[in-house]
Formats: sequence, C-alpha cells, structure tokens
Amino acid sequence: MDCRRFEITLISASDLEDVRKLFKMKVHVRVSIGSNPDTEKRTPTDTHGEINPAWNFSMKYTISESMIQYPNDMLVIKLYCQRKLGDRYIGEVHTSMKELYEYAYPNGGSAVMNYPVQKGSAQSQGVLRFSYRFGEKVTVDKLVLAESIAGWSMR
Repeated sequence: MDCRRFEITLISASDLEDVRKLFKMKVHVRVSIGSNPDTEKRTPTDTHGEINPAWNFSMKYTISESMIQYPNDMLVIKLYCQRKLGDRYIGEVHTSMKELYEYAYPNGGSAVMNYPVQKGSAQSQGVLRFSYRFGEKVTVDKLVLAESIAGWSMR
C-alpha cells in the first residue's frame, strides 16, 4: 500500500466570532482527515488569545496515496471554545487533500495557508493560518500498517 506522511501545524487564527459574551474565549482545534472519526486529533487550548488564538501545534498523519489522487478526501479543521457545560462550536475549514497536495507539490511539498473560517452557510468570520508538509511516497505492507495503527500483532 502506497502511503505518505502528512504533517500539519496549526499556527493561529484571527478575528474569530466571539461566542462567549461574559467570559474569555479559550479556543482549541480538532483536525480530522477523510470520513474516519478515528483520525481526529486536537490542539491544546489557547487560554490567552481569545478571538485571536495561537497554538503553533503540529500533528502527524500517515495517509494513503489515494487520498491525494481524488478530490473526495477532505481535511476538516473545526474550532471550538472550551466551556464547562460543553464546548461551543466556532466554525470550520474544509479543503481537499488533493488540492493541498497540488498546491504544495511545486514548492517541495510544503506550504503555509490562510483559510476563512466558515460557520454553516453564513458569511465567514475569521481566518485560520496553518502550514503543512507532505512526505515522500513509501510502500507499506498492509499488515505492518494495521499493527502500527491498532497496536496489535498476529504473531
């Protein structure tokens, strides 16, 4: 199975919608790839920036080569405000893994992007800044890949 390393660094956001009128906004980000909820990873919560949070937090994934060949596999980045009664949704960014790869490929496989933060069909409010990098294509045995992901062995 052909795979690549994909590393994304959530840098910052600016001018987000203030979803907490009485208290400080404490913002974190959840990132997932494709339709698999098991790929979701989370940044630490920024407790100081409020509507202009900064994380500079990196996440690493191993993705199949097919994810950058078809426009259906999406990188989904959701922003949340942490609260005691449950996190409040701020907005999100969606982009195709194929588009990210095609944009970064001429630049050595990495890029820095600014995307508008969307909330439903409403106008965007705020901008998310992130960098990303694609590694070289490698061939991985499916059994080895399953063992590394699940942490088990058939031996």
